[in-house]
Amino acid sequence: MIDKNTTQFLTEHPGLKYVFFGGKGGVGKTVLAGASALWFAGQGRKTLLASTNPVHSLSSMLGQDVFGRHTPVTGVPNLFAYEIDTKDTIEKSKKEIQEKIAWFLKFADIKTKADAFVESATMNPAFEESAMFENMIDLMFDDEYEVYVFDTAPTANARRLLGMSDVYALWVNKMVQSREEAMSLKDLLSYSKKKKEKDPLMDYLLNLQMRMAHAKDLLTDDEKTAFFFVTLPEALPIAVIRRFINWFDEFGIPVGGIVVNMLIDESTVMEETPDFVKNRVAMQQEYMDEIWSIFPDVRAVLPLFDVEVQGVPMLRRTADHLFV
Repeated sequence: MIDKNTTQFLTEHPGLKYVFFGGKGGVGKTVLAGASALWFAGQGRKTLLASTNPVHSLSSMLGQDVFGRHTPVTGVPNLFAYEIDTKDTIEKSKKEIQEKIAWFLKFADIKTKADAFVESATMNPAFEESAMFENMIDLMFDDEYEVYVFDTAPTANARRLLGMSDVYALWVNKMVQSREEAMSLKDLLSYSKKKKEKDPLMDYLLNLQMRMAHAKDLLTDDEKTAFFFVTLPEALPIAVIRRFINWFDEFGIPVGGIVVNMLIDESTVMEETPDFVKNRVAMQQEYMDEIWSIFPDVRAVLPLFDVEVQGVPMLRRTADHLFV
C-alpha cells in the first residue's frame, strides 16, 4: 500500500539537507531521527543529529553523552550528535537581550537601567521557543554538515518553533516601520543641521529581518527540507497529525510523509497468545485501515521490536525497516 517509500522519496530529493521528525510525545521521534541520521551518515554524508526537544533522550538512546556539544557518535563514521543545552541557550539569549536593550537605551539617551526591560522580555512564555529557534537556525546557517536531522519536541511545540520565522518577520517588519516613522519625526523636529547619526537599532532590525527571511527560505525549500510525521496505529497520535499536517502545508514547510511506528506483527499471534495481545493487534489493524485511507504519503511501517531501541546496533536494525 506504500506508493513511495522513504528511500524512493530521498532518491527523488538528493539535495535534502534539513530533515525534521515530529509527532505526539512517545511515538518514537528520537529513535526514527537517529535511524535516519545513521542512514545519511552511511551514505558518506557528514551528518548532525540534533535535538530541539527540551526533554532530551539522545544521550540515553545512543549510550553516550552528547549533551551541550557536537559529539562524534562512537562506531559511526560521519555522524555527530548534539543535545542542545536549553538552559545555556536561554541564558545566552537573556545576556544578548540585556546588551541590546542597554545599548538601545544609551543610544536613545534614556536614563534608566535595562534590568526591568530584560525581565519583562524574558518572562514571555514564548521566550524559550524563541531561544531554541535561534539556536536551531544558527546550526543551519553555520553549514558545517551536509545533512541535519532534527528530533523535535511534540508537534504543537514543533509547530510554534518552526513558525517562529513568521512571527519574527511580522514583528521585525512592524518594528522597522515604527523606527522609520520615529526617525523621520525626529528629523522633522530637529533644528540641528549636523550630519545624521548612524542608527544601531535600525541596523540590528534590518539584520534580523534578513536573518529571518533566510531562515524561512531554508525551512520552505522543498528540495532541502522535509518534515516527517511519526505516528502509532492509535487514535491520539493519528488525531495529532490530522490536526497539524495542514498547518505545516499552509506555513510552507514541506511534509516528507508519514512513518508508522510500533506495529505488532500479525504473524506472531498464535492460538495461545493472550487475549490482550490479540485485541491490541485487532485494534492496530483498524487504525492501519484509517491511516491508509486518510494519509496518502505513508513512507514506512515499522514493527514493534522485541527489545528497546538503544545503541547503534538497534538503530541500524530500525534503519533497515525505515529505508527498505
